[in-house]
Amino acid sequence: MTQTAGARSGAFTIGDLTVNRLGFGSMQLTGPGVWGDPKDPDEAVRVLRRAVELGVNLIDTADSYGPVVAEQLIRKALHPYADDVLVATKAGLTRQGPNVWTPVGRPAYLRQQAELSLRNLGVEQIGLFQLHRIDPEVPLEDQVGELKKLQHEGKVRHIGLSEVSVAQVEAASKVATIATVQNLYNLADRSAEELLTWSEEHGVGFIPWFPLATGELAKQGGPLSEIAERKGATASQLALAWLLERSPVMLPIPGTSSVEHLEDNMAAADIELTGEEYAALEAAV
Repeated sequence: MTQTAGARSGAFTIGDLTVNRLGFGSMQLTGPGVWGDPKDPDEAVRVLRRAVELGVNLIDTADSYGPVVAEQLIRKALHPYADDVLVATKAGLTRQGPNVWTPVGRPAYLRQQAELSLRNLGVEQIGLFQLHRIDPEVPLEDQVGELKKLQHEGKVRHIGLSEVSVAQVEAASKVATIATVQNLYNLADRSAEELLTWSEEHGVGFIPWFPLATGELAKQGGPLSEIAERKGATASQLALAWLLERSPVMLPIPGTSSVEHLEDNMAAADIELTGEEYAALEAAV
């Protein structure tokens, strides 16, 4: 049986759940500014179903995408979920309009949102529930502690954090077992390097959001465009291939609202970088 592109990207175990490393992020399935319904809801459903056909079994979403639009689209497209599909959602950011994100980490609010995500996704347990942002107005132990209570009640299987420092994840780890972290990280922005190193040392999954940003590197004549031309690949495929090569705990979740773009991204699983090519990309920033 031919392996799917997802399977060819390698595997990683989040707690007791094994997923293919190349996943899918659902933020772009919503309207402009991550607000409201997508322009083409039918295409959004097709994207999700095609992603699973291609071997994606880690789908990242959040209650704030839409809000609730992405979670409900995932349910429409994929429910009942295949046994190996992990839908990871988040809570902790509220929305007051397009491109507006306000952290709220009060325990009662996080519990409310977990309950709503259970309903919107149509599940009895959230496989991976991530604190979308740490609310500076609420003690960290109270925020993570509420997630731990939800885990104890069986409503959450594993706990993750988003946009955190090493000090914050270490503090959170004193309250609950942290299975994943999710920070901005890509070929052009490696500001979370210290957290990636920590994740490798502790066997924690590292989910880079905005994984396709390449900036100046992709310009004509730049290192990315030169290697892409030589390999017959796109800049996005090389950026993903670099991430997969960068670390065994790396779990890229490129998002798109187009089946064509999805298939292009998934082809990154078949790109093998030579040591020289990897080094050239590594040194580019």
